Amino acid sequence: MYLTTEKKEEIFRKFGGDAKNTGSTQGQIALFTHRINHLTEHLKKNRKDYGTQKALLDLVGKRKSLLTYFKNREIVLYRELIKDLGIRK
Repeated sequence: MYLTTEKKEEIFRKFGGDAKNTGSTQGQIALFTHRINHLTEHLKKNRKDYGTQKALLDLVGKRKSLLTYFKNREIVLYRELIKDLGIRK
């Protein structure tokens, strides 16, 4: 599996504040971004994998919803998060 427990804990420790804080918005956005990047690389090699393409679109939608929520709640932290993750140009 591409996403081990250690990698997940590292993501939540870096962005969520604690490895056990899996419900934090920042941690979830970071996890979705990691998964989106992985699926994007997979689709570059396997263009006709439509199941993965659907999963990628679902993840992008979920991340967008969380980003909108986070932007409305904490604009300063939102700007720092997108800068750290390199989401926006």
